[in-house]
Amino acid sequence: MSAVTPIDVPIDTATKVQLGAGERATGLTATKRTKRRLTSRGATVAALIIAVLWTTPTFGLFISSIRPAKEILRNGWWTIFQNPGFTLDNYTQVLNAGNSQLNLAGSFINSIAITLPATIFPLVIASLAAYAFAWIDFKGKNWMFIGVFALQIVPLQMALVPLLSLFSRGLVIGGVPIFAGLNASGSYSQVWIAHTIFALPLAIFLLHNFISEIPSELIEAARVDGADHGQIFFRIVLPLTMPAIASFAIFQFLWVWNDLLVALVFADGGVAPMTKLLAEITGSRGQDWNLLTAGAFISILVPLIVFFALQRFFVRGLLAGSTKG
Repeated sequence: MSAVTPIDVPIDTATKVQLGAGERATGLTATKRTKRRLTSRGATVAALIIAVLWTTPTFGLFISSIRPAKEILRNGWWTIFQNPGFTLDNYTQVLNAGNSQLNLAGSFINSIAITLPATIFPLVIASLAAYAFAWIDFKGKNWMFIGVFALQIVPLQMALVPLLSLFSRGLVIGGVPIFAGLNASGSYSQVWIAHTIFALPLAIFLLHNFISEIPSELIEAARVDGADHGQIFFRIVLPLTMPAIASFAIFQFLWVWNDLLVALVFADGGVAPMTKLLAEITGSRGQDWNLLTAGAFISILVPLIVFFALQRFFVRGLLAGSTKG
């Protein structure tokens, strides 16, 4: 069969203008239909009401954190206009509050040092494992994936004590030492490992579902061109999976940043995160509302920045795969 080469049919200027107008009208019509299908006036009003209800406590927390202690105890934050008064002493006092080993300012740095690696490590491992489960054939792949999925059912609380024993004493089977303990008490390493282990099952499962939806034609075309698995992963799969990775990164960041249970078990002494120091301040100085509000607002400041910075990736990750074409 001989190849047929298409030719350009000459079109005058008026016809080109009409065709362009028709294409733009078609695109606008499709966009309007999509917006009309996904939104409505009632949904917009409901979303605004929910946003106001969710934002009001945060706004009240911020107002209380910059009011003098006497004003906080005397009247509510909603009377700020009748009883004006602002101060930054609450933040100065709460950043210097803490115990003999650490203050809140140091624990804020610890929270960043714990959260960033504990977010990056599981995402790197999970994305590689998800690609392997989706596009690499190996023996026992299905059973291994079922095992990863089943690990999501194990309660976190049941794994804390065995994991702590594993870190401190190592693993001994039948009197034979398999490996020694980490002896990492008072360091970040055991907190990173714990958060990574707990995050991996869900991360692998979610990223696998996303990566497996990539059209097989793209993968096959790359293989025909001579690309190996590393090139396919870094040049094709990783860019296409970035919305899903960013979405899970936001959740993982928030989980680790707000975590208290793992911090109580694995973060000792000078590596304690801010949640642990805030719990101590609440127990010892629970009557100082000015300090509690200032410390609480400091703790939510970084998650808010991270969420708003990655919001577009978060929305794209949630909507990915919801439409066709």
